[in-house]
Amino acid sequence: MSEPLKSLEARYYTDPKVYEMEMDGLFARTWQFAGHASQLEKAGDYFAFEMAGESLFCIKGRDDVIRTFYNVCQHRAHQLVSGSGSTRVVVCPYHAWTYELTGGLRAGPNINSVEGFDKSKICLTEVRTELFLGFIFVNLDPDAKPMEDWFPNARAELESWVPHFADLKPVEWVEIPENCNWKVSVENYSECYHCSLNHPTFATGVVKPETYDIQPQGYCLRHTTECQALDQMTYPIDRSRKHAEEYSSWFLWPMFSFQVYPGNVLNTYHWRAIDADHVVVWRGWYAAEGFDPQIIHDLAKQDRETTVEEDIHLVESVHRGLKSRGYVPGPLVVDPTCGVNSEHSIMHLQRWMREAVDGPTQ
Repeated sequence: MSEPLKSLEARYYTDPKVYEMEMDGLFARTWQFAGHASQLEKAGDYFAFEMAGESLFCIKGRDDVIRTFYNVCQHRAHQLVSGSGSTRVVVCPYHAWTYELTGGLRAGPNINSVEGFDKSKICLTEVRTELFLGFIFVNLDPDAKPMEDWFPNARAELESWVPHFADLKPVEWVEIPENCNWKVSVENYSECYHCSLNHPTFATGVVKPETYDIQPQGYCLRHTTECQALDQMTYPIDRSRKHAEEYSSWFLWPMFSFQVYPGNVLNTYHWRAIDADHVVVWRGWYAAEGFDPQIIHDLAKQDRETTVEEDIHLVESVHRGLKSRGYVPGPLVVDPTCGVNSEHSIMHLQRWMREAVDGPTQ
């Protein structure tokens, strides 16, 4: 018999140098969530955000294309925008160099006096951007493979579970700070081995834990389970849609997840790493016009007061434990038949985590 596979060493979570390597490598070479298309309804709408230590902004062009640029003027490096807003052109606050919504330089004070100045050669530095069912993702790696290669079939499956994607808008955002490494929080999300013991509301009023399973799908971890008996559900569900009596989740490595609760209710997780010891989790809840928003608000409140609060205590305790001299990484419970009481999903996840720091294993 081979030796059981052991969990990652504590340094992968607690060492600031590991976090710096992730900032320079992993975060800059993977698809990261930027925002939702509903934030950019008309030409000139924009919002700024931080990713992998860089300031970026998304903006909608007159051609209805959403583009992402590094938030830096090509003249003397002043940042161009902050927050969110709408503009006809992008004007640098420092010297009023002016850029088209497509990033090309339009004008600048006295630039015509410079011999040989060719404004057609000056453009804001663009970042790879994909619109994924209304969600904006960006990748700082210009050679990155498209999201379909990273997460095969995820888009088509999500369209089946939430066919009204084009009409969705955010109903509620919940910001959840956690005093732990981002990987501790992601791991906790990526297994339900702990659910029955720690999440009584989720395990008895939303899903049937005994049917829970997670399988890799490219760099996606695909969660599936049945919903709880209808007379035990904690909220009403419309059973008329396909998949209405199922729960599904698509975790997109490394920091985003789509969840579809029974009743085809879409919600998302977005992990934003702050440093080696802190992460902020943004929980988004979405609905299309005609859906009772109060159901979403009530479900978000229930989730925040039960599952989310329970998970905060779990992940923060794990992070404290990882810093203990007494911690020795134990074996993962990898059941060949998979199922809810198996950590096969953590096996895949920790391999990706290790490769992000050490490189692919030979």
